[in-house]
Amino acid sequence: MAGGEANLPSSAELYDPATGTWSTTGSLGCARDHHTATLLASGKVLVAGGVACSAELYDPAMGTWTFTGNLNVGRGQHTATLLPSGKVLVAGGQNPSYLNSAELYDPVTGMWTLTGPLATARRQHTATLLPSGKVLVAAGHGSGNVPLSSAELYDPVTGMWTLTNPLGNPRYDHTATLLPSGQVLVAGGQNPSDLSSVELYDPVAGTWSSTGSLGTRRNAHTATLLPSGKVLVAGGNGPTGYLSSAELYDPATGTWSNTVDLNVPRSNHTATLLPSGKVLVAGGGGTSGALSSAELYNPVAGTWSNTGNLHVARAQHTATLLPSGKVLVAAGAGTSAELYDPVAGRRCCPQARCWWREEPMPVPPSRARSSTIRWREPGATPATSISHVILTLRHCCPQARCWWRREGILFL
Repeated sequence: MAGGEANLPSSAELYDPATGTWSTTGSLGCARDHHTATLLASGKVLVAGGVACSAELYDPAMGTWTFTGNLNVGRGQHTATLLPSGKVLVAGGQNPSYLNSAELYDPVTGMWTLTGPLATARRQHTATLLPSGKVLVAAGHGSGNVPLSSAELYDPVTGMWTLTNPLGNPRYDHTATLLPSGQVLVAGGQNPSDLSSVELYDPVAGTWSSTGSLGTRRNAHTATLLPSGKVLVAGGNGPTGYLSSAELYDPATGTWSNTVDLNVPRSNHTATLLPSGKVLVAGGGGTSGALSSAELYNPVAGTWSNTGNLHVARAQHTATLLPSGKVLVAAGAGTSAELYDPVAGRRCCPQARCWWREEPMPVPPSRARSSTIRWREPGATPATSISHVILTLRHCCPQARCWWRREGILFL
């Protein structure tokens, strides 16, 4: 995201899961918070918004940032979604009025173009890429300081938005998680009091239904889809202030259960699923201000453990899992992230911030060819191979809100 408030950190840091430590990397060109960070197919990271128009690209190979094309409309508290085409959709936000405009970033040209506007101006909403390739924007804060229940669908083919059924409860500062079933889980938020209500969106029927409520009302929390299919919700703000509590949602039963509390209460942090299957939570706001602490959640043991501290305390930052397995935390008034460590053999989906398993699957002879594809995991000997390939496949990464295209190999 570009721009932001004065006196915000412009530094960025890298977390190495192998050592559990942070190291500094190149600084952004301008300080910002309430921005977005999107991993592009090239492996570079696009940071955009924060009120000013500037956008920047991070090159992991060089460890440096460069400015790219400016947004047509500066904004903060917007959303950014990587589309199957490789373009990035930015929607809504505030600057200083609430925005209904949307823009597309083309990594090939480095330029932004306006696309169809939202029907309702909004900020602090969520945007979820559906298996159909459409984008679901849900709820948020609307003009006149009004919590919204409306939801809209963006069609990348037409570049237009259409209304879908509204949520049962208006909300903002909530989370939205794409489940393996294809449904979207929306949890918590404000209205303006803290909410415990949770809803499921069915993209086939275009309808919302209530599911089990959170045990603790919360907003500004994180939600992470675990390889088990459960969803980990951690931290946030609640009726008692900053929260340390964490909960697990089981889609099979539609219920929440408590898991062990975070070591440090926090909100406006980040949560990152790591190749190890653990979840890295970093930074955020706490009782004493912006936090530098970071923690790891182990889904097998159901426990949190402290890991290396950030060099700079920050909140409302971003955290991006890079193809190398390192996590890039950028800008913000503080930072929080989570690391989830999947089982061995998981690899990075190049269009998303997640890791997932790739396995061979028999392919009809009409679509297969006789050859073997080999790859090498970092530090692995010998190389692993699979023999079932197809010419072209676009498949959903089950741990993320994205679709991606891969030539040659069938990934499950």
